[in-house]
Amino acid sequence: MKISYNWLKQFLQIDWDAQKTGELLTDLGLEVEGITNFESVKGGLKGIVVGHVLTCEQHPNADRLKLTTVDVGQETPLQIVCGAPNVAAGQKVPVATIGTTLYTAEGESWVIKKGKIRGEESQGMICAEDEIGIGSSHDGIMVLNEELVPGTPCSNVFDVENDQVFEIGLTPNRADAMSHFGVARDLKAGLEQKEISKELVTPSTSNFSIDNRSLKIDVEVMDADLAPRYCGVTISNIIVQDSPDWLKNRLKAIGLSPINNVVDVTNYVLHELGQPLHAFDAAKIKGNKVEVKTLPTGTKFTTLDDVERELHEDDLMICDAEKPMCIAGVFGGINSGVTEHTTSIFLESAYFDPVSIRKTAKRHGLNTDASFRFERGIDIDVTKYALKRAALLIREIAGGYVTSEIVDLFPVKPKERQVFLTFDKINSLIGQEIPRDTIKSILSSLEIKINNVTESGLGLTIPHYRVDVTREVDVIEEILRVYGYNNIDFKEKLNASIAKTSRFENLRVQHVTGNTLAAMGFFEIMTNSLVSADFKTEDAVEMLNPLSSDLSVLRTSMLQSGLQSVSYNHNRQKNDLKLFEFGKTYHKSNEGHDEKQHLSVFITGDHNSDSWTVASRKTDFFFLKGIVENVLERLGINNYETSPLSDASFAEGLQCTLKNKPLVSFGLVSKSELKNFDIKQEVFFADFDWDAILASISTTNVVFKEIPKFPEVTRDFALLLDESTSFQKVYDIAWKTEKKLLKKVNLFDVYKGKNLPEGKKSYAVSFTLMDKTKTLTDKQIDKIMGKLLSQYQNELGAELR
Repeated sequence: MKISYNWLKQFLQIDWDAQKTGELLTDLGLEVEGITNFESVKGGLKGIVVGHVLTCEQHPNADRLKLTTVDVGQETPLQIVCGAPNVAAGQKVPVATIGTTLYTAEGESWVIKKGKIRGEESQGMICAEDEIGIGSSHDGIMVLNEELVPGTPCSNVFDVENDQVFEIGLTPNRADAMSHFGVARDLKAGLEQKEISKELVTPSTSNFSIDNRSLKIDVEVMDADLAPRYCGVTISNIIVQDSPDWLKNRLKAIGLSPINNVVDVTNYVLHELGQPLHAFDAAKIKGNKVEVKTLPTGTKFTTLDDVERELHEDDLMICDAEKPMCIAGVFGGINSGVTEHTTSIFLESAYFDPVSIRKTAKRHGLNTDASFRFERGIDIDVTKYALKRAALLIREIAGGYVTSEIVDLFPVKPKERQVFLTFDKINSLIGQEIPRDTIKSILSSLEIKINNVTESGLGLTIPHYRVDVTREVDVIEEILRVYGYNNIDFKEKLNASIAKTSRFENLRVQHVTGNTLAAMGFFEIMTNSLVSADFKTEDAVEMLNPLSSDLSVLRTSMLQSGLQSVSYNHNRQKNDLKLFEFGKTYHKSNEGHDEKQHLSVFITGDHNSDSWTVASRKTDFFFLKGIVENVLERLGINNYETSPLSDASFAEGLQCTLKNKPLVSFGLVSKSELKNFDIKQEVFFADFDWDAILASISTTNVVFKEIPKFPEVTRDFALLLDESTSFQKVYDIAWKTEKKLLKKVNLFDVYKGKNLPEGKKSYAVSFTLMDKTKTLTDKQIDKIMGKLLSQYQNELGAELR
């Protein structure tokens, strides 16, 4: 939310610099995320001064150029070449001096430099209004008032506004601060705690009056629950045109584009007081009647953005006697708004049910300034006041007359909330005793009425605009933020309780696993559990009120959300990635809904970067396999089985199971999955069933072994085998043949091709042997290797190369 400092000062006369004011706002809970400068004329007319044209002669080398001398308040007049047809001696003109930066209509900058034009020196530039940013005309140079003194800065001649704009990160509960008036109200309370008393100046509506009653629009609210208060008035004989500069500047400062004087006023009052307003062209209201009601599901309605929408039966609409005109509190219709031909309007100011507006806005994918405020809850007491304020402004800048009584349909006035605040509760929650007089002062500054005072506490009445203050703890939060979190003392002694948890507790295991992956170069990611409806499966859980079509389904797999992160990084030239995430998937079944925990791992690109000592190396399936095995080994899970994986999400892969229960599936992601995210390089993915992992490690003991005293011995075989023989068979035969002294079997080379018989391949396999009680002899080693070779020959038909 953007707040103009100049605008804020209209409510509160404060002479602090913007930085200091921003710090106080942040302390009050209205976090200022940044302060930017605003200039109504880009560049602020710096370097542009009033010049007096002393002479104007024909350029000797160009028919369309003039050679002038201009007095700009310096000792020596400037010689300037000018191409404008209307330049003449005796004029007072705006002159951009050497070094001045000018801006094009598109915002591009260029600097005035000393130079020669057709052989004649030019020491500046006489400007047209579009060249200095105060108009759009380029017919000729601007001619200024003859009484101006040469050298006068043009920033003093024209109404150039310089402002500072606060970017406030407003929390959803602070509906009361969604306006300049609301921020000023909070700022006043903060200043009072610093013993600085400032009057909060509110715009007066005392001179509001009804000029005549020539245009009456009847109003009927069909559902008072959805529209508890509805106000309206007509204004006739208006002239729709551009707004005055002061109004344009206010809107531009907070990022709004001026449209016309009527619409600009409604936007101005919205950001001034927090009350959304809407102006209807009265001539387009059929039957001179406004009906606030819902319409049948499927009713077509075209909004201001020229999009035809299908209404829902719960959407509250503003209609005339024949047709809908506006989605109440959200967006206007294309056929009822104010145009340059409008001469009379019906001005609406209302309070709509927040829940209804929020659902309607989300249903149609609309997020407007009006819906932003209505769905959080505005001040129902300011509805009529804001209408009068807007009507007076329209009458002031668009002319016209108020031509009807104010319609104010307010059948049930809400009761003010009553809260009893105990002093003991304040001290307990804050942890420090705040003087009771200070508490009373803070509450008064927040317009929270103190009804009665007892020894134990205070009886309070909460104003309607504080929709978020409903309980005692809410009031205490208000006291604390105004008192100042920085004013709470730090204790010299901190007390803490140590919780005893199992070493197999989920978060502890996640921490260990995360550190293991991080040590191997992985980065943890956190992705959204909501994915696009494009990835919906039969067991997917759909959102009843989705934020958008891209966030409408709870994920059933960790793959899609992870690939979104991979794609995001690839689009930013980050192609070498090692990512992991702990997350959940969501499924529905006949029995209800189910959540499953997962650890997902993604690897793509090179797994090590180029350096002078080692070349880069592409990630492959076996690198991922090693990562999976390292994680399982770190968690003490060793006795699992591996089998080929059959899953459409993988081009190839393996699955690790323990007692027929899947632990992890991993492999190369299929091209069809990658295509969905426009990923053009291989991605390897491992999906750990974290619930199964936790169940497995809770029954697994970590085994420690002494470091052996005797050396290991390694021997190699180069085995010629049938092409269909897997290494798993070689591995299993080795362990079956020698169970006592064999410690490790490793495949370190595979060869197929030239110099081998057709249908054959070569495995280079190393065998590590060791005896814990003594050093192995050559005779023992040769005997074991002979047994191994014999088994390979008998069972696999192997030959030594």
